[in-house]
Amino acid sequence: MVVYDSTKSKPLMEAALNARAQRQDMISGNIANIDTPLYKARDIDFESSLVEKTKEMYGKSDIKELKMAQTNGKHMSAYHSVDNSKPTIFLRDGHMARNDGNTVDLDIETTELSKNSVMFNALTAALKKNSLIFKSVLEASAKV
Repeated sequence: MVVYDSTKSKPLMEAALNARAQRQDMISGNIANIDTPLYKARDIDFESSLVEKTKEMYGKSDIKELKMAQTNGKHMSAYHSVDNSKPTIFLRDGHMARNDGNTVDLDIETTELSKNSVMFNALTAALKKNSLIFKSVLEASAKV
């Protein structure tokens, strides 16, 4: 079976959906540990890696990196020690820890959960619309 990407941005939207699902799990884990002493609220930063990937896909990259020249096909490629395509997990700063050292704030977690849910639903709707457009083009071309 051959799978076609209908747009250039479809793999990016799929990656964003996966990252949103990971963020949903992370926030749910924070809420589940609201009563765990010394637990620090965690979050995931994937937006910056998606922005860089978007710039790379559309040729608008402002990455200041000198590419290593390869004059022969047998030369080894450059080693990249940092992978910017993966999301970064970090501890949320700026929240007052309770007496037990826990930094989970239920109001912030539920707000972040609902924002993440809205973004997930928007991405799902965009992917569905994208596939419907592609499907209608295929059906129209089959009638000709």
